[in-house]
Amino acid sequence: MKALFLVISSIMILGSYAIPSAMAQVQAGGVELPGDPTWFAGEGLKKGDFFSYSMCHVDYRECVPFEMDMWIKGDKAAGSEQKWLVDVVVYDGNKVIKGNMEIGKLAPEPSGGTENLSVYRGAFKSSIVWLSAFANGYDESGDKGPKKFSAKSWGKIANIGGEQVIPFAIEKVTVRAGTFDTVDISWKTGGVRSHVWVVDNFPFPVKAHTYTHVSSGIPPTEYEFELLEYKENVVNDPFAKVISTEDSSNFQGCPSTDSLNKSVKRPTKNFEYQIHAYYSPDFPVEGCPMKWQINFLSKFHDTEFLNQVQFDLMVVDDKFTLPPLRSVAQDQGYDYLYSPSGLATIDMTVNHEPGIAHFVVYVYGLSPQGIVPSNPIDYLVIDLPISAKTGGTTSTIPSWIKNNAGWWADGSIDDNSFVQGIQFLIKENIIKIPPTSQGTSSTAKQIPSWIKNNAGWWADGSIDDKSFIEGLQFLIKEGIMKIPRAASTSSSSSSGPASWLD
Repeated sequence: MKALFLVISSIMILGSYAIPSAMAQVQAGGVELPGDPTWFAGEGLKKGDFFSYSMCHVDYRECVPFEMDMWIKGDKAAGSEQKWLVDVVVYDGNKVIKGNMEIGKLAPEPSGGTENLSVYRGAFKSSIVWLSAFANGYDESGDKGPKKFSAKSWGKIANIGGEQVIPFAIEKVTVRAGTFDTVDISWKTGGVRSHVWVVDNFPFPVKAHTYTHVSSGIPPTEYEFELLEYKENVVNDPFAKVISTEDSSNFQGCPSTDSLNKSVKRPTKNFEYQIHAYYSPDFPVEGCPMKWQINFLSKFHDTEFLNQVQFDLMVVDDKFTLPPLRSVAQDQGYDYLYSPSGLATIDMTVNHEPGIAHFVVYVYGLSPQGIVPSNPIDYLVIDLPISAKTGGTTSTIPSWIKNNAGWWADGSIDDNSFVQGIQFLIKENIIKIPPTSQGTSSTAKQIPSWIKNNAGWWADGSIDDKSFIEGLQFLIKEGIMKIPRAASTSSSSSSGPASWLD
Protein backbone atom coordinates (compact mmCIF):
# COMPACT_ATOMS: atom_id res chain seq x y z
CA MET A 1 0.00 0.00 0.00
CA LYS A 2 1.28 3.34 -0.91
CA ALA A 3 1.95 5.57 2.09
CA LEU A 4 0.54 9.07 1.96
CA PHE A 5 1.88 12.18 3.48
CA LEU A 6 1.13 15.81 2.85
CA VAL A 7 4.68 17.02 2.67
CA ILE A 8 5.12 20.57 3.75
CA SER A 9 8.18 21.51 1.77
CA SER A 10 10.29 24.49 2.63
CA ILE A 11 10.27 27.40 0.26
CA MET A 12 13.81 28.29 -0.64
CA ILE A 13 13.87 31.92 -1.60
CA LEU A 14 17.15 32.61 -3.28
CA GLY A 15 15.80 35.82 -4.68
CA SER A 16 12.40 37.32 -3.97
CA TYR A 17 10.96 40.43 -5.53
CA ALA A 18 7.85 41.43 -3.58
CA ILE A 19 5.42 44.21 -4.32
CA PRO A 20 6.29 47.50 -2.57
CA SER A 21 4.11 47.99 0.50
CA ALA A 22 2.42 51.12 -0.80
CA MET A 23 1.30 49.26 -3.90
CA ALA A 24 0.16 46.28 -1.84
CA GLN A 25 -2.15 48.52 0.16
CA VAL A 26 -4.07 49.41 -2.97
CA GLN A 27 -3.91 45.79 -4.10
CA ALA A 28 -1.84 46.52 -7.20
CA GLY A 29 0.53 43.78 -8.30
CA GLY A 30 2.61 42.81 -11.26
CA VAL A 31 6.12 41.40 -11.70
CA GLU A 32 8.56 41.80 -14.56
CA LEU A 33 9.76 38.74 -16.48
CA PRO A 34 11.75 38.67 -19.73
CA GLY A 35 9.46 38.95 -22.73
CA ASP A 36 6.46 39.96 -20.59
CA PRO A 37 4.89 36.46 -20.84
CA THR A 38 1.32 35.38 -20.19
CA TRP A 39 0.03 32.26 -18.41
CA PHE A 40 -3.20 30.35 -18.11
CA ALA A 41 -4.27 27.17 -16.34
CA GLY A 42 -3.59 24.26 -18.68
CA GLU A 43 -0.92 26.09 -20.68
CA GLY A 44 1.38 23.63 -22.44
CA LEU A 45 -0.59 20.55 -21.39
CA LYS A 46 -0.06 17.67 -23.80
CA LYS A 47 -0.65 13.98 -24.35
CA GLY A 48 1.68 11.81 -22.27
CA ASP A 49 2.05 14.25 -19.37
CA PHE A 50 2.00 12.63 -15.92
CA PHE A 51 1.41 14.56 -12.68
CA SER A 52 1.38 13.45 -9.07
CA TYR A 53 0.04 15.86 -6.44
CA SER A 54 -0.37 15.75 -2.70
CA MET A 55 -3.44 17.83 -1.93
CA CYS A 56 -6.36 18.57 0.32
CA HIS A 57 -9.49 20.72 0.25
CA VAL A 58 -11.64 21.95 3.10
CA ASP A 59 -14.80 20.54 1.50
CA TYR A 60 -13.38 17.03 1.56
CA ARG A 61 -13.08 15.85 5.17
CA GLU A 62 -11.83 19.28 6.24
CA CYS A 63 -8.59 19.12 4.27
CA VAL A 64 -7.47 15.58 5.03
CA PRO A 65 -4.62 14.99 2.54
CA PHE A 66 -4.65 12.51 -0.32
CA GLU A 67 -2.53 11.86 -3.39
CA MET A 68 -3.91 12.32 -6.88
CA ASP A 69 -1.98 10.96 -9.89
CA MET A 70 -3.03 11.93 -13.41
CA TRP A 71 -1.98 10.76 -16.87
CA ILE A 72 -3.04 12.66 -19.99
CA LYS A 73 -4.11 9.68 -22.08
CA GLY A 74 -5.39 11.49 -25.14
CA ASP A 75 -8.04 13.91 -26.31
CA LYS A 76 -11.43 14.01 -27.95
CA ALA A 77 -13.91 16.41 -29.51
CA ALA A 78 -17.08 17.13 -27.53
CA GLY A 79 -19.24 19.24 -29.81
CA SER A 80 -17.32 22.43 -30.48
CA GLU A 81 -15.04 21.87 -27.48
CA GLN A 82 -11.82 19.88 -27.29
CA LYS A 83 -11.17 17.90 -24.11
CA TRP A 84 -8.32 15.96 -22.58
CA LEU A 85 -8.93 12.37 -21.47
CA VAL A 86 -7.27 11.82 -18.11
CA ASP A 87 -6.72 8.54 -16.27
CA VAL A 88 -6.58 9.06 -12.52
CA VAL A 89 -5.54 7.12 -9.43
CA VAL A 90 -6.22 8.49 -5.95
CA TYR A 91 -4.45 7.22 -2.84
CA ASP A 92 -6.61 8.21 0.11
CA GLY A 93 -5.40 6.66 3.35
CA ASN A 94 -5.72 2.91 2.80
CA LYS A 95 -8.00 3.37 -0.22
CA VAL A 96 -6.90 3.19 -3.85
CA ILE A 97 -9.43 4.57 -6.33
CA LYS A 98 -8.98 4.24 -10.10
CA GLY A 99 -11.04 6.15 -12.62
CA ASN A 100 -10.95 8.82 -15.28
CA MET A 101 -12.10 12.34 -15.98
CA GLU A 102 -12.33 14.80 -18.84
CA ILE A 103 -10.92 18.31 -18.64
CA GLY A 104 -11.27 21.18 -21.08
CA LYS A 105 -8.36 22.35 -23.21
CA LEU A 106 -9.21 26.04 -22.84
CA ALA A 107 -10.09 25.83 -19.16
CA PRO A 108 -8.98 22.55 -17.54
CA GLU A 109 -12.00 22.14 -15.30
CA PRO A 110 -13.33 18.57 -15.04
CA SER A 111 -16.66 18.05 -16.79
CA GLY A 112 -17.13 14.32 -16.70
CA GLY A 113 -15.68 11.02 -15.62
CA THR A 114 -16.28 8.03 -13.39
CA GLU A 115 -18.61 8.41 -10.43
CA ASN A 116 -16.13 7.03 -7.90
CA LEU A 117 -13.91 10.09 -8.41
CA SER A 118 -16.61 12.75 -8.00
CA VAL A 119 -15.40 14.13 -4.64
CA TYR A 120 -11.78 14.15 -5.81
CA ARG A 121 -12.66 15.87 -9.09
CA GLY A 122 -14.41 18.51 -7.00
CA ALA A 123 -11.27 19.02 -4.92
CA PHE A 124 -9.13 19.19 -8.10
CA LYS A 125 -11.45 21.78 -9.64
CA SER A 126 -11.46 23.95 -6.53
CA SER A 127 -7.71 23.88 -5.98
CA ILE A 128 -5.22 22.88 -8.69
CA VAL A 129 -7.21 24.46 -11.54
CA TRP A 130 -8.97 27.16 -9.47
CA LEU A 131 -6.99 29.90 -11.22
CA SER A 132 -8.69 28.97 -14.52
CA ALA A 133 -11.52 31.24 -13.37
CA PHE A 134 -9.08 34.14 -13.89
CA ALA A 135 -6.54 32.87 -16.44
CA ASN A 136 -7.68 30.51 -19.19
CA GLY A 137 -7.11 29.75 -22.85
CA TYR A 138 -10.12 31.58 -24.26
CA ASP A 139 -9.67 34.52 -26.62
CA GLU A 140 -8.80 37.63 -24.69
CA SER A 141 -11.99 39.52 -23.96
CA GLY A 142 -12.96 41.06 -20.65
CA ASP A 143 -12.05 38.75 -17.79
CA LYS A 144 -11.24 35.79 -20.04
CA GLY A 145 -7.99 34.78 -21.66
CA PRO A 146 -4.36 34.36 -20.60
CA LYS A 147 -3.01 36.82 -18.03
CA LYS A 148 0.28 38.67 -17.98
CA PHE A 149 2.51 38.37 -14.95
CA SER A 150 3.05 42.09 -15.25
CA ALA A 151 -0.68 42.79 -14.86
CA LYS A 152 -1.67 44.83 -11.81
CA SER A 153 -4.51 42.39 -11.10
CA TRP A 154 -5.97 39.15 -12.49
CA GLY A 155 -9.40 39.80 -10.98
CA LYS A 156 -11.22 39.77 -7.66
CA ILE A 157 -12.17 36.84 -5.47
CA ALA A 158 -15.90 36.30 -5.19
CA ASN A 159 -16.59 36.65 -1.47
CA ILE A 160 -17.94 39.83 0.10
CA GLY A 161 -15.30 42.53 0.03
CA GLY A 162 -13.28 40.31 -2.29
CA GLU A 163 -9.74 41.46 -2.85
CA GLN A 164 -7.54 41.41 -5.91
CA VAL A 165 -5.76 38.29 -7.13
CA ILE A 166 -2.34 39.66 -8.03
CA PRO A 167 1.08 38.52 -9.28
CA PHE A 168 2.81 39.20 -5.97
CA ALA A 169 6.44 38.12 -6.15
CA ILE A 170 9.06 36.12 -8.05
CA GLU A 171 10.25 33.17 -5.98
CA LYS A 172 12.39 30.06 -6.40
CA VAL A 173 10.35 27.24 -4.82
CA THR A 174 11.43 23.72 -3.96
CA VAL A 175 8.84 20.93 -3.83
CA ARG A 176 9.12 17.14 -4.03
CA ALA A 177 9.15 17.30 -7.84
CA GLY A 178 12.11 19.70 -7.93
CA THR A 179 13.04 23.37 -7.78
CA PHE A 180 11.13 25.85 -9.93
CA ASP A 181 11.30 29.55 -10.79
CA THR A 182 7.77 30.66 -9.95
CA VAL A 183 5.51 33.64 -9.72
CA ASP A 184 3.55 33.84 -6.47
CA ILE A 185 -0.09 34.59 -7.31
CA SER A 186 -1.59 35.92 -4.10
CA TRP A 187 -4.60 37.55 -2.43
CA LYS A 188 -5.68 38.48 1.06
CA THR A 189 -8.74 36.99 2.72
CA GLY A 190 -9.75 36.82 6.35
CA GLY A 191 -6.75 38.96 7.27
CA VAL A 192 -4.16 36.50 5.89
CA ARG A 193 -2.53 36.09 2.52
CA SER A 194 -3.12 33.07 0.29
CA HIS A 195 -0.50 31.90 -2.20
CA VAL A 196 -0.45 29.85 -5.41
CA TRP A 197 2.92 29.40 -7.09
CA VAL A 198 2.81 29.06 -10.89
CA VAL A 199 5.53 28.42 -13.46
CA ASP A 200 5.52 30.06 -16.88
CA ASN A 201 4.57 27.59 -19.63
CA PHE A 202 3.75 24.85 -17.09
CA PRO A 203 0.11 23.66 -17.04
CA PHE A 204 -0.66 23.64 -13.32
CA PRO A 205 0.68 25.44 -10.24
CA VAL A 206 3.41 23.56 -8.39
CA LYS A 207 2.36 24.57 -4.88
CA ALA A 208 -0.41 26.38 -3.01
CA HIS A 209 -1.57 27.24 0.47
CA THR A 210 -4.81 29.19 0.70
CA TYR A 211 -7.26 30.13 3.45
CA THR A 212 -11.02 30.37 3.76
CA HIS A 213 -12.70 33.71 4.28
CA VAL A 214 -13.84 34.27 7.87
CA SER A 215 -15.15 37.43 9.53
CA SER A 216 -13.36 36.70 12.82
CA GLY A 217 -10.91 34.26 14.32
CA ILE A 218 -8.13 32.32 12.64
CA PRO A 219 -9.04 31.34 9.07
CA PRO A 220 -8.63 27.61 8.36
CA THR A 221 -6.86 26.25 5.29
CA GLU A 222 -9.11 26.15 2.23
CA TYR A 223 -6.79 24.09 0.07
CA GLU A 224 -3.16 23.06 -0.02
CA PHE A 225 -1.17 21.12 -2.58
CA GLU A 226 2.28 20.48 -3.99
CA LEU A 227 3.65 18.72 -7.04
CA LEU A 228 5.27 15.41 -6.12
CA GLU A 229 6.31 14.20 -9.57
CA TYR A 230 6.09 15.25 -13.21
CA LYS A 231 6.96 13.23 -16.32
CA GLU A 232 6.62 13.90 -20.04
CA ASN A 233 5.96 11.57 -22.98
CA VAL A 234 4.56 8.71 -20.91
CA VAL A 235 3.32 6.26 -23.56
CA ASN A 236 2.42 3.14 -21.57
CA ASP A 237 -0.36 3.18 -18.99
CA PRO A 238 1.35 4.02 -15.67
CA PHE A 239 -1.63 2.61 -13.75
CA ALA A 240 -1.84 -0.77 -15.50
CA LYS A 241 -0.68 -2.66 -12.41
CA VAL A 242 -2.54 -0.54 -9.86
CA ILE A 243 -5.34 -2.46 -8.17
CA SER A 244 -8.32 -0.45 -6.95
CA THR A 245 -9.72 -1.17 -3.52
CA GLU A 246 -13.07 0.32 -4.54
CA ASP A 247 -15.54 -1.78 -6.54
CA SER A 248 -18.80 0.08 -7.10
CA SER A 249 -20.49 -3.10 -8.38
CA ASN A 250 -20.43 -4.38 -4.80
CA PHE A 251 -22.86 -1.60 -3.87
CA GLN A 252 -25.62 -2.54 -6.31
CA GLY A 253 -28.93 -2.83 -4.49
CA CYS A 254 -27.72 -0.71 -1.58
CA PRO A 255 -29.87 2.11 -0.15
CA SER A 256 -28.89 5.68 -0.96
CA THR A 257 -26.85 7.79 1.46
CA ASP A 258 -27.90 11.13 -0.06
CA SER A 259 -30.17 12.30 2.77
CA LEU A 260 -29.02 12.56 6.37
CA ASN A 261 -32.44 12.21 7.98
CA LYS A 262 -31.69 10.17 11.09
CA SER A 263 -29.76 11.68 13.99
CA VAL A 264 -28.77 11.15 17.61
CA LYS A 265 -28.12 14.12 19.90
CA ARG A 266 -26.77 13.30 23.33
CA PRO A 267 -23.96 14.22 25.73
CA THR A 268 -20.99 11.90 25.97
CA LYS A 269 -20.82 9.41 28.83
CA ASN A 270 -19.06 11.74 31.28
CA PHE A 271 -20.78 14.91 29.98
CA GLU A 272 -17.55 16.43 28.65
CA TYR A 273 -18.97 17.05 25.17
CA GLN A 274 -22.22 17.10 23.24
CA ILE A 275 -22.53 15.03 20.06
CA HIS A 276 -25.10 15.54 17.31
CA ALA A 277 -24.58 12.65 14.89
CA TYR A 278 -26.53 12.37 11.63
CA TYR A 279 -26.34 9.18 9.60
CA SER A 280 -27.63 7.66 6.36
CA PRO A 281 -29.23 5.42 5.27
CA ASP A 282 -31.93 5.22 7.93
CA PHE A 283 -31.38 1.45 8.03
CA PRO A 284 -27.67 0.59 7.55
CA VAL A 285 -27.02 -2.53 5.49
CA GLU A 286 -24.09 -4.95 5.73
CA GLY A 287 -21.65 -4.43 2.84
CA CYS A 288 -23.22 -1.10 1.80
CA PRO A 289 -22.05 2.51 2.09
CA MET A 290 -22.92 4.58 5.14
CA LYS A 291 -22.45 8.31 5.70
CA TRP A 292 -22.06 10.20 8.97
CA GLN A 293 -22.03 13.88 9.84
CA ILE A 294 -20.83 14.35 13.40
CA ASN A 295 -21.18 17.74 15.09
CA PHE A 296 -19.01 18.25 18.18
CA LEU A 297 -20.67 20.80 20.45
CA SER A 298 -19.87 22.56 23.69
CA LYS A 299 -21.32 20.96 26.82
CA PHE A 300 -22.46 24.43 27.86
CA HIS A 301 -23.99 25.65 24.57
CA ASP A 302 -25.40 23.24 22.01
CA THR A 303 -25.02 25.81 19.22
CA GLU A 304 -21.30 26.32 19.84
CA PHE A 305 -19.06 24.07 17.75
CA LEU A 306 -15.80 22.81 19.22
CA ASN A 307 -12.57 23.25 17.28
CA GLN A 308 -9.54 21.02 16.67
CA VAL A 309 -11.29 17.80 17.65
CA GLN A 310 -9.22 14.60 17.71
CA PHE A 311 -11.59 11.64 17.58
CA ASP A 312 -12.41 8.27 16.09
CA LEU A 313 -15.53 6.40 14.98
CA MET A 314 -15.34 2.83 16.26
CA VAL A 315 -17.40 -0.33 16.38
CA VAL A 316 -17.07 -2.34 19.60
CA ASP A 317 -18.41 -5.61 20.97
CA ASP A 318 -21.05 -5.97 23.70
CA LYS A 319 -18.41 -5.62 26.45
CA PHE A 320 -16.79 -2.51 24.94
CA THR A 321 -13.51 -4.38 24.54
CA LEU A 322 -10.51 -2.38 23.30
CA PRO A 323 -8.95 -2.48 20.80
CA PRO A 324 -12.29 -2.13 18.99
CA LEU A 325 -13.70 -4.40 16.33
CA ARG A 326 -13.19 -1.54 13.93
CA SER A 327 -11.61 1.90 13.87
CA VAL A 328 -12.43 4.20 10.95
CA ALA A 329 -9.23 6.15 11.65
CA GLN A 330 -7.16 2.97 11.27
CA ASP A 331 -9.16 2.03 8.17
CA GLN A 332 -7.98 5.29 6.64
CA GLY A 333 -4.38 4.84 7.79
CA TYR A 334 -4.37 7.32 10.68
CA ASP A 335 -4.04 7.18 14.46
CA TYR A 336 -7.09 9.41 14.84
CA LEU A 337 -9.52 11.50 12.81
CA TYR A 338 -9.28 15.28 12.99
CA SER A 339 -11.94 17.97 12.64
CA PRO A 340 -10.67 21.58 12.74
CA SER A 341 -14.23 23.00 12.70
CA GLY A 342 -16.04 20.44 14.84
CA LEU A 343 -18.22 19.33 11.92
CA ALA A 344 -16.91 16.05 10.52
CA THR A 345 -18.18 14.01 7.57
CA ILE A 346 -17.31 10.32 7.34
CA ASP A 347 -17.97 7.88 4.51
CA MET A 348 -17.58 4.20 5.31
CA THR A 349 -18.73 0.75 4.27
CA VAL A 350 -20.68 -1.24 6.84
CA ASN A 351 -18.81 -4.47 7.62
CA HIS A 352 -20.76 -5.50 10.72
CA GLU A 353 -22.85 -8.64 10.57
CA PRO A 354 -26.66 -8.25 10.71
CA GLY A 355 -27.80 -7.41 14.21
CA ILE A 356 -27.15 -4.54 16.61
CA ALA A 357 -23.87 -2.69 16.00
CA HIS A 358 -22.34 -0.61 18.79
CA PHE A 359 -20.92 2.50 17.07
CA VAL A 360 -18.78 4.70 19.32
CA VAL A 361 -17.86 8.34 18.75
CA TYR A 362 -14.62 8.35 20.76
CA VAL A 363 -13.29 11.84 21.55
CA TYR A 364 -9.59 12.02 22.47
CA GLY A 365 -9.79 15.75 23.14
CA LEU A 366 -9.23 19.17 21.58
CA SER A 367 -5.78 19.97 20.24
CA PRO A 368 -3.96 20.77 16.98
CA GLN A 369 -2.77 17.80 14.95
CA GLY A 370 0.36 16.20 16.33
CA ILE A 371 -0.18 17.51 19.87
CA VAL A 372 -1.64 15.24 22.54
CA PRO A 373 -4.85 16.80 23.92
CA SER A 374 -5.04 17.81 27.56
CA ASN A 375 -8.84 17.50 27.61
CA PRO A 376 -10.48 14.40 29.08
CA ILE A 377 -11.26 11.42 26.85
CA ASP A 378 -14.99 10.74 26.52
CA TYR A 379 -17.31 8.85 24.21
CA LEU A 380 -20.85 8.30 23.01
CA VAL A 381 -22.26 4.88 22.12
CA ILE A 382 -24.82 4.75 19.28
CA ASP A 383 -26.55 1.39 18.83
CA LEU A 384 -27.96 0.80 15.34
CA PRO A 385 -29.56 -2.29 13.76
CA ILE A 386 -27.63 -3.63 10.76
CA SER A 387 -29.58 -5.47 8.08
CA ALA A 388 -28.42 -8.18 5.69
CA LYS A 389 -27.93 -7.23 2.07
CA THR A 390 -30.07 -8.79 -0.65
CA GLY A 391 -28.16 -11.72 -2.06
CA GLY A 392 -29.27 -11.52 -5.69
CA THR A 393 -30.87 -9.24 -8.20
CA THR A 394 -34.07 -11.28 -8.56
CA SER A 395 -35.46 -10.40 -5.12
CA THR A 396 -38.27 -7.83 -5.32
CA ILE A 397 -37.92 -6.63 -1.72
CA PRO A 398 -34.48 -6.23 -0.08
CA SER A 399 -33.88 -8.58 2.83
CA TRP A 400 -32.93 -5.68 5.09
CA ILE A 401 -36.58 -4.49 4.97
CA LYS A 402 -37.70 -7.94 6.10
CA ASN A 403 -35.16 -7.80 8.90
CA ASN A 404 -36.64 -4.48 9.99
CA ALA A 405 -40.13 -6.00 9.85
CA GLY A 406 -38.98 -8.71 12.24
CA TRP A 407 -37.40 -6.16 14.60
CA TRP A 408 -40.59 -4.09 14.49
CA ALA A 409 -42.69 -7.16 15.28
CA ASP A 410 -40.61 -7.97 18.37
CA GLY A 411 -40.43 -4.35 19.53
CA SER A 412 -36.74 -3.67 18.73
CA ILE A 413 -37.64 -0.64 16.58
CA ASP A 414 -40.62 1.70 16.88
CA ASP A 415 -43.56 2.32 14.54
CA ASN A 416 -42.05 5.41 12.91
CA SER A 417 -38.77 3.65 12.08
CA PHE A 418 -40.58 0.78 10.40
CA VAL A 419 -42.94 3.03 8.47
CA GLN A 420 -39.93 4.95 7.14
CA GLY A 421 -38.69 1.65 5.72
CA ILE A 422 -42.03 1.20 3.99
CA GLN A 423 -41.71 4.76 2.70
CA PHE A 424 -38.39 3.79 1.12
CA LEU A 425 -39.98 0.78 -0.59
CA ILE A 426 -42.78 2.83 -2.11
CA LYS A 427 -40.59 5.79 -3.00
CA GLU A 428 -38.14 3.52 -4.85
CA ASN A 429 -41.01 1.61 -6.53
CA ILE A 430 -39.75 -1.63 -5.00
CA ILE A 431 -43.30 -2.39 -3.90
CA LYS A 432 -46.41 -0.85 -5.39
CA ILE A 433 -49.53 -0.31 -3.34
CA PRO A 434 -52.70 -1.11 -5.36
CA PRO A 435 -55.21 1.76 -5.70
CA THR A 436 -56.38 2.37 -2.16
CA SER A 437 -58.63 5.08 -0.76
CA GLN A 438 -56.72 7.21 1.71
CA GLY A 439 -58.58 7.25 5.02
CA THR A 440 -58.72 10.26 7.29
CA SER A 441 -58.28 10.38 11.01
CA SER A 442 -58.65 13.29 13.40
CA THR A 443 -57.33 11.33 16.36
CA ALA A 444 -54.19 9.24 16.80
CA LYS A 445 -54.63 5.54 16.11
CA GLN A 446 -52.44 2.65 17.10
CA ILE A 447 -51.33 0.03 14.63
CA PRO A 448 -53.32 -3.16 15.33
CA SER A 449 -51.36 -6.05 16.79
CA TRP A 450 -52.30 -8.33 13.89
CA ILE A 451 -50.40 -6.03 11.53
CA LYS A 452 -47.27 -6.54 13.62
CA ASN A 453 -47.90 -10.26 13.66
CA ASN A 454 -48.13 -10.18 9.86
CA ALA A 455 -44.83 -8.29 9.73
CA GLY A 456 -43.15 -10.96 11.83
CA TRP A 457 -44.59 -13.78 9.70
CA TRP A 458 -43.58 -11.94 6.53
CA ALA A 459 -40.07 -11.51 7.91
CA ASP A 460 -39.63 -15.25 8.49
CA GLY A 461 -41.30 -16.24 5.21
CA SER A 462 -44.54 -17.60 6.66
CA ILE A 463 -46.67 -15.31 4.49
CA ASP A 464 -45.99 -13.87 1.06
CA ASP A 465 -45.53 -10.27 -0.09
CA LYS A 466 -49.16 -10.01 -1.21
CA SER A 467 -50.50 -10.80 2.27
CA PHE A 468 -48.20 -8.27 3.83
CA ILE A 469 -49.19 -5.54 1.36
CA GLU A 470 -52.85 -6.20 2.20
CA GLY A 471 -51.96 -5.23 5.77
CA LEU A 472 -50.46 -1.99 4.47
CA GLN A 473 -53.64 -1.29 2.52
CA PHE A 474 -55.60 -1.65 5.76
CA LEU A 475 -53.39 0.97 7.44
CA ILE A 476 -53.93 3.34 4.52
CA LYS A 477 -57.71 2.84 4.46
CA GLU A 478 -57.95 3.48 8.20
CA GLY A 479 -55.89 6.64 7.92
CA ILE A 480 -53.18 5.22 10.19
CA MET A 481 -50.56 5.36 7.45
CA LYS A 482 -50.57 8.22 4.98
CA ILE A 483 -49.09 7.79 1.53
CA PRO A 484 -47.67 10.93 -0.16
CA ARG A 485 -49.86 11.62 -3.15
CA ALA A 486 -46.90 11.90 -5.48
CA ALA A 487 -46.14 8.24 -4.75
CA SER A 488 -49.75 6.99 -4.87
CA THR A 489 -52.08 6.35 -7.79
CA SER A 490 -53.90 9.64 -7.29
CA SER A 491 -53.76 12.08 -10.16
CA SER A 492 -53.19 14.97 -7.79
CA SER A 493 -49.75 16.56 -8.07
CA SER A 494 -49.74 18.14 -4.62
CA SER A 495 -47.21 16.90 -2.10
CA GLY A 496 -48.23 14.52 0.64
CA PRO A 497 -48.18 15.05 4.37
CA ALA A 498 -44.85 15.12 6.18
CA SER A 499 -45.84 12.35 8.61
CA TRP A 500 -46.64 8.80 7.60
CA LEU A 501 -48.34 8.05 10.89
CA ASP A 502 -51.37 9.91 12.18
